Amino acid sequence: MPIPIAFVAASTDDAQAALRTLRRRYDHVSPTDASVIIVLGGDGMMLNVLSQWGPQGKQIYGMNKGTVGFLMNRYREDDLGARLEASQAAVVHPLRMDAVTAEGARRTGLAINEVSLLRQTRMTASIRILVDGRERLAALSCDGVLVSTPAGSTAYNLSAHGPILPLGTPLLALTPICPFRPRRWRGALLPEPAEVTFEVLEADKRPVSATASELEVRNVRQVTVTADRSTSLTLLFDPEHHLEERILAEQFSP
Repeated sequence: MPIPIAFVAASTDDAQAALRTLRRRYDHVSPTDASVIIVLGGDGMMLNVLSQWGPQGKQIYGMNKGTVGFLMNRYREDDLGARLEASQAAVVHPLRMDAVTAEGARRTGLAINEVSLLRQTRMTASIRILVDGRERLAALSCDGVLVSTPAGSTAYNLSAHGPILPLGTPLLALTPICPFRPRRWRGALLPEPAEVTFEVLEADKRPVSATASELEVRNVRQVTVTADRSTSLTLLFDPEHHLEERILAEQFSP
């Protein structure tokens, strides 16, 4: 029996044209009724769909109609059913961000790649860092700081000179963004169960925002980040383009 599939696409002309073509060629249902959702676009579109439908148990298979497409398979119109049958699953667990704002409001979000804190003005951020309730840095002066999953370690984390983590590694990367003091601190590797708490110092003078996927919270006072093992998100990859291989290969890229 064919796998019930749904197609969703980014708003670009290229992705929308591919959407029309594939819907003409293949039987499809709504995302609500699908077992597999085919995403047409780039990594941003993939992360949005994964955040929305992944927690509901949908398997997500992307085909690149964007720019980088690190999380996507190659776009091919033929033999889609056979490709899905042969695909390999990569299960990732998101990060949970719990943020408290200056007004005392609490906001919670999930992030597949990373949770990042960034300065909002020309003033550098000043952030106290605690791991499992123990102070590790009394004050980090920086443009920002992030916590990354292995799946996200080749994204913003890598651009900030953080380490690449092989998929399945029970670690998180804690990486500063343009650190000023302490100047030689380049981040840390943390066990996945660790709870990371960021406290914003001089918050009125040095405001900071926090981001988890599409959720941005302005003027945060405190942000707590934990790995959410209760939520499993499943991506499907062609065997020759499996995510684990891509993360490994990235470590040897020039």
